[in-house]
Amino acid sequence: MCGISGIVAHSAVNLDLYESLSVLQHRGQDAAGMTTCENGRFYMKKGNGLVRDVFFKKHMQRLPGKMGIAHARYPTAGSSSSAESQPLYVNSPYGIAMAHNGNLTNAEQLKEELFQTELRHLNTDSDSEALLNIFAHELQLTAKPDFDHEDIFTAVEGIHRRCRGGYAVVAMVVGKGILAIRDPNGIRPLCYGIREMEQGTDYMVASESVALQAQGFELVRDIAPGEAIFISEDCQFYSKQCAKNPVLSPCIFEYVYFARPDSIIDGVSVYKARLRMGQTLVQKILREMPDHDIDVVIPIPDTSRSTALEVAYHLNVKYREGFIKNRYIGRTFIMPGQQERKKSVRQKLNPIDLEFAGKVVLLVDDSIVRGTTSKQIVQMAREAGAKKVYMASAAPPVRYPNVYGIDMASHEEFVAHNRTVDEIAEIIGADWLIYQDLEDLIKAVQKGNEAITHFDNSCFDGIYVTKDVDEDYFKRLNEKRNDAAKQKSNNSQTQL
Repeated sequence: MCGISGIVAHSAVNLDLYESLSVLQHRGQDAAGMTTCENGRFYMKKGNGLVRDVFFKKHMQRLPGKMGIAHARYPTAGSSSSAESQPLYVNSPYGIAMAHNGNLTNAEQLKEELFQTELRHLNTDSDSEALLNIFAHELQLTAKPDFDHEDIFTAVEGIHRRCRGGYAVVAMVVGKGILAIRDPNGIRPLCYGIREMEQGTDYMVASESVALQAQGFELVRDIAPGEAIFISEDCQFYSKQCAKNPVLSPCIFEYVYFARPDSIIDGVSVYKARLRMGQTLVQKILREMPDHDIDVVIPIPDTSRSTALEVAYHLNVKYREGFIKNRYIGRTFIMPGQQERKKSVRQKLNPIDLEFAGKVVLLVDDSIVRGTTSKQIVQMAREAGAKKVYMASAAPPVRYPNVYGIDMASHEEFVAHNRTVDEIAEIIGADWLIYQDLEDLIKAVQKGNEAITHFDNSCFDGIYVTKDVDEDYFKRLNEKRNDAAKQKSNNSQTQL
């Protein structure tokens, strides 16, 4: 999962791009990068770390231009090497930079085609580099020294024919403009907005609407699945549907965990969706434990707060903030390895003992993936004096890998894999555990936009909307993306 943005404006875009990455920092904390364009030349800065650690005043001064793209990286494949930081760049044809959010499920096949047939060398393990070179090759087929937006849209049609998986892309062509693409299933989010200035209309694309609003842009709409939009260097807007039979199937985990609550994705308020998750979750709690003895509802900050508020209200019990979060620790879910996740949980959260002492506590979390965080949080609640510790998840059990850009690679690392709810409760140390039903989760999100008839629920139900995922794919994915593989890759980079 990554955060991407792109701007074409009537003034310098470097500061707006920087601020947009800061707003999208929750989507990726491994690396950050920015590429701008002026007078037919690219200017680039990228590196490992948070946005604030990558860019300084001297770097911003070296990023001139009225159009540019930016990326906050969250690694799902490959290593944490700065070589895989984005945007990525090719100089043929014309000069293209690209930033990508998602994951291609046929990346290995594409890499083989690029090498054997199209004679293109890839220098990283990143599927983003494969996607960039596919676009470059398709654009080169136009064989024109000069080209227009229709030629670009033809190249995008080639991307959709060849690439499978979930992808949201911003690309910049030297001296031409910025392109934004969304995969034919609309799995990964992407939207655009406008900002009216004295000189004319500025355009911005971003992973989430909150990034637009923070820079003074008005959200126009989400980019449709399979659609491409192109904003020329002189701020002319073009759009075209470039895929056959697109079907909107957004990733439901965006609403559960990844997106900021103040974002609107495909017409659905993330905040309102999480409130509704609380309403449906509490109905199940009351069905399974009508004579509950819960004294207090405490959220696991921050994502579950909206859900926990609704649960407490409808249970008619107290809602309390029982954990204080250290804002300077990254999101544990996207830590690259199990040891780092274990170490960071207690550094990130500190309990307020008075809210736990002698009470039956219901902890509410957005989801339970590996169980690492949940187990430690339950233990912390007990150490703070809780009489009983119950746990509720706003999402169903995560039992299957996510292959479209979220770091849920190996099903063997999931605490729910081949286990009952009671067995999971025992592992994390909870006195009682309850999960949201998938049907209720879908209902909670869909109510915000009933035109969405399909979601990608693959990490919950094992049904993959691209219909190209099988056991062989899982085996390759596990070998490449499990914690042991990542640690080996990162150790190799450290030695280098």
